[in-house]
Amino acid sequence: MHLFTLLVISIWGVVAPQHHPVDICTAKPRDIAVNPMCIYRSPEKKLQEGEGPEQEKEKLPDFTNPRVWELSKANSRFATVFYKHLADSKNDHGNIFMSPLSISTAFAMTKLGACGSTLQQLMEVFRFDTISEKTSDQIHFFFAKLNCRLYKKANKSSELVSANRLFGEKTLNFNETYQNVSELVYGAKLWPLNFKEKPELSRTLINNWVANKTEKRITDVIPEGGITEFTVLVLVNTIYFKGQWKSEFPTENTKMEKFFRDEPNLCMVPMMYQEARFRYIYLPSNKVQVLELPYKGDDITMVLILPSKDTVLAEVERDLMSEQLERWLSSMQEVMLSVYLPRFRIEDSFSLKENLQRMGLVDIFSPENARLPGIITEDRKDLYVSDAFHKAFLEVNEEGSEAAASTAVMITGRSLSMNKVVFNANKPFLVLIREVAINSIIFMGRVSDPCL
Repeated sequence: MHLFTLLVISIWGVVAPQHHPVDICTAKPRDIAVNPMCIYRSPEKKLQEGEGPEQEKEKLPDFTNPRVWELSKANSRFATVFYKHLADSKNDHGNIFMSPLSISTAFAMTKLGACGSTLQQLMEVFRFDTISEKTSDQIHFFFAKLNCRLYKKANKSSELVSANRLFGEKTLNFNETYQNVSELVYGAKLWPLNFKEKPELSRTLINNWVANKTEKRITDVIPEGGITEFTVLVLVNTIYFKGQWKSEFPTENTKMEKFFRDEPNLCMVPMMYQEARFRYIYLPSNKVQVLELPYKGDDITMVLILPSKDTVLAEVERDLMSEQLERWLSSMQEVMLSVYLPRFRIEDSFSLKENLQRMGLVDIFSPENARLPGIITEDRKDLYVSDAFHKAFLEVNEEGSEAAASTAVMITGRSLSMNKVVFNANKPFLVLIREVAINSIIFMGRVSDPCL
């Protein structure tokens, strides 16, 4: 299985970064001098969807910073809200795939240089203002800790890698604090480029960097015209994941079967099959089946949400909330299942601008209202985000564990027993890739047409 995602933010309108001896993964807040030009103080922690004023205090996962836990929950809230806006903007028959974590990370890097209403909207839209720590500068420290948890796991069978980079106009002097914090916290070094005189060459260089970071899976993420002579800074985040199933789908079980895109529209797809024990729940009141397929190592899993018979995916999407999703996941139990899952490959590419504007992130895209004074040293008041591009890729196949001893018990034939629980993904379904312990949603999407 391969997943790739990319976010590019272009800001329109050099000081060499210092070397940092601090190990960000073991550092304390006092070790990191995060001194942005502006700080946003949230008046009070907001109640989110599904929360009550006397909600029972949740148990903190072991070895987890409480604020990192809250940041993960904030990212999940943003993920479900943004996904619904994205689904509304597309037709019901199209595939969707994205990394909400990638989007949040890139805009957190942008937030380093933001002030005023621009900063406030970033805090609110990405739900950073729901974190107990009430100052925006602490968000970057929590992101560093979250990244350490996600990307520095020792697991030879799964690979989860993130790469960040700043590409700046070479004639400008970028704020030293902005550069230093971007590099220390996000690993985003500045690469000076000649946007003014060679915008198309700059676009090619950035796209080539992205292609190299994603094993050539994502190319041309910045479209023609995406960079002009007015571009000041481009922020890039990529996430790459390759995982082996803990319990593989035997290739001999894969058969061509019907996938019902919508009645009566159907197509033939390679349908994988296995019988094994998985975490699962059927929720008749919500009209969904939820299945979790672990990757080897158990720290990252794929979650599939399948509408019940006579229920369309759009109905499930409309009612989906992050707290509801969390309850579903915590209620699953291990059962013996017959699992049918199409082998598929989807790619999605889109601009984030309109949907983020609908969510309230307005000023940052406005030449008149954007306030990004903490990015370059000159007293520039004309910087704004021209656009944000996102591209993601997902491939699911039979590949699983390399060592048979580590796989779950399975039956290689297709059982005809009527008593077994069946999860048959032969109609549109939702897919999530998450880190289990803190329920961090890394990828999210829907498979409406695996035959494309």
